This record gives sequence, structure tokens and C-alpha cells, in this order.
Amino acid sequence: MKPASWKSAFVFFCLAFAAVIFAAPASAAKIDDQFRAWLQSDLWPEAKARGISQKTFDAAFDGVNPNLKLPDLVMPGKKATTPQKQHQAEFGSPGAYFAEKTVRAVSAGGRTREAANARTLAAIEKRYGVPGEVLLAIWGRETGFGAARMPYDAFQVLGTKAFMSTKKDFFRTELLAALKIVERGLAPVGAMKSSWAGALGQPQFMPTSFLKHAADFDGDGRADIWNSTPDTLASIANYLVHYGWVKGRGWGFEVTVPESVSCSLEGPDQGKKISEWAAMGVKRVGAKPFPASELKAEGFLLMPAGRSGPAFIATPNFYVLKEYNTSDLYALFIGHGADRIAHGDSNFVGSWGAVGGLHRSDIAALQRALEVEGYDVGSADGLPGFKTRRSIGKWQVKNGRAATCFPDADLVAAVK
Repeated sequence: MKPASWKSAFVFFCLAFAAVIFAAPASAAKIDDQFRAWLQSDLWPEAKARGISQKTFDAAFDGVNPNLKLPDLVMPGKKATTPQKQHQAEFGSPGAYFAEKTVRAVSAGGRTREAANARTLAAIEKRYGVPGEVLLAIWGRETGFGAARMPYDAFQVLGTKAFMSTKKDFFRTELLAALKIVERGLAPVGAMKSSWAGALGQPQFMPTSFLKHAADFDGDGRADIWNSTPDTLASIANYLVHYGWVKGRGWGFEVTVPESVSCSLEGPDQGKKISEWAAMGVKRVGAKPFPASELKAEGFLLMPAGRSGPAFIATPNFYVLKEYNTSDLYALFIGHGADRIAHGDSNFVGSWGAVGGLHRSDIAALQRALEVEGYDVGSADGLPGFKTRRSIGKWQVKNGRAATCFPDADLVAAVK
């Protein structure tokens, strides 16, 4: 190589390297500027119209820039795509979600706190009708009974997501609610620490849920879900009651489902009397009968892993638990954890098969293909909810396959 050519190549390399090094900061700086402009020209007028003062608004966003490491963001000028990985554990592998170490931490911790808070729990159950073990299971799952510290600034999380997430409208509503919490003096800006999704306090309430459901149960005149155990537990109970908790019913029962009963019968829109399920051959595990008081009540088939995992007959209260977190696995974890708090540690009789190994983007592609064929999968979001699971079962039967009602790599290739 000639000297001049070598120098040109070296200069080109340095410029290229500098472009790589400085592109990200420059891009981030541009997004910061766009974010600040959005705050002032877009968000502030609406916040002001909703009664938020300039003082509260400025304090909430003082020094706040977008957190570009949060999941499910769409960079300005880009289109939303389904991510490969699933960031939320509730929508991942069922077996991993029910790891004994995780469940036992909730059940053992719940029993300890059940004894320590017996009077409070009894008073809450008397007022709201929600069993204490259910409240304890949610408290334990959400924040380890208050031990988990929220590492994020709620206004940064909610601001980032309202500005550039896949669900801008949802997070804008939550951001305005967070500003209202501060404006009303319910919590100072400094206390507004959250999860990566913007959830607050020990029960992990989104800001709108705090405004609707936070309860003052310790009588100090303030609903404090950050520091008060009575307020935390009562707020969870108030939330569940709002969404229809049925006093006197549990969440459901583990069952065995014969091959003659299709897994595509799953879902809250396909309920039957529990006596009807029993007549079809669905049996409670452990040779236990269904309680006589439940036989005339409605129940719903629940198979979170299709034929590759435990099966259940769920009550309407199961779907109330899903209002807390829209995952079947989450609601099942709470119900199972509550049972173990109340009756001692025992695992499901059925075992979780090797499911949950697909990328979220693969499942989304499968859902889109099923939609083209006329199946209702709920939403092509890469999450195998009950509508996707039963649509898979129907497709499998139609195409001469054994119905498993759960996505796998072979099925993704076949449907595509």
C-alpha cells in the first residue's frame, strides 16, 4: 500500500469509528430535546387543563430525560415491532414461573405475616370479604411483602412511555394520574418511585389504580401504600372488590381433563356449571370431590400450557385476580400461593411440560397466520393467552393433528 493510500484508509477508519462512538449520544441528545419539547407543547397544556400546577409539573420533570433502556419503546420516526424476547415473567415459561423457590418465598413469608397481622387481616376480610391469604399472596408476589425497593423514578418511566412506547395513550393517562397524586398532596415527588412499568408502592398500583382504590385502613387520614401494611392490604382488597370478587368462593381447583374434553373449551366465555364439567369426566385431583356448594355455580376450563401442563376449573374470582395482572400465570400463582399459605405447601399434581421456549416474535407470527385463516387469537402480540391457545387447538383438529392448545416450533412452521 502506498503511504498516501494508507493515510487515507487510516483517516477513514478514524472517522468511521468516531461516527459509531458518538452516534448514540448524539441520537440520545436529540431524543432528549424532542422529549422536553413534547413536555412543554403537548403534555403541559393537558396537565394544566386538568388542574395540575406549574410548580407540580416542573418538580415532577426536573432533570428527567427519557430512559431508553426501558422495554417496548418505539424510537421517534420508527415503527413498532414485536420484540423477540418477553420482558415480563408472567408471559414466559410456565414451569419457570412456578419455580419452588419463588412460590415458597411467598407461601412461607405469607404464613409468617399472617400471624403477625392476624387482627388487621380479620378486620379487612370482615369489611371487604376477601380472604387474608389472597391479600398476602399478592403482597408477597408484587414486592416481597414490601422488601423490594423500586429503583425507577415514576415520572421518568411514565414520561418515557407516554412519549415513545407502544402504548402511548395508556401511559399518558397514567402519567397525568401520577401528577394528580402529587398535586393533591397524596405523595411528594420524591416518593414516586416505581417499577420499570410505572407501578407504585407495596401493592404495585398504577397511578390510576391508586387514585381509585388506595384505602386508609390505619385511620391516620392518608392512604399510604408505601409504608403502611394495613393500608397496603386494604387497598388490595378494595381493588379486588371493585372488580367483582365473590365472597365465599375460592379461585378454582386443579383437575384432570380426559381426552374426550377438548382443550379448546377453555376460556371465561365458555363457562359451565361445575356439575356439568364433572359429568363430562373432569375430576378434581387427589380424588377430592368438588364442594357441594360449588356444583351449581359456574366454572371455567383453564389450561395455561394446553395439554402440556396442569389443568384447572376456575371460578369468576380467578378472573378478578387477572384484573390485577392480565396474565393467566399470575392469577394462578396468586391462587396457588394463597392455598399454600392457608393449607401448607404442596405442588400441583400435574407437571409443566417443555413449553415456553419460543420467541415472542415467533408466537406473534403464528397468531397473524391464524388470524388470516379466520381464528380469533385475541391480539397478535406474541403472548399465548386463552384465545390463542384454543384457536391452536381448533386449527390442530381441523388439520388432523392431536390438539395440544399450545404453540411449539413445529406448529409455527406448519401454520406459516
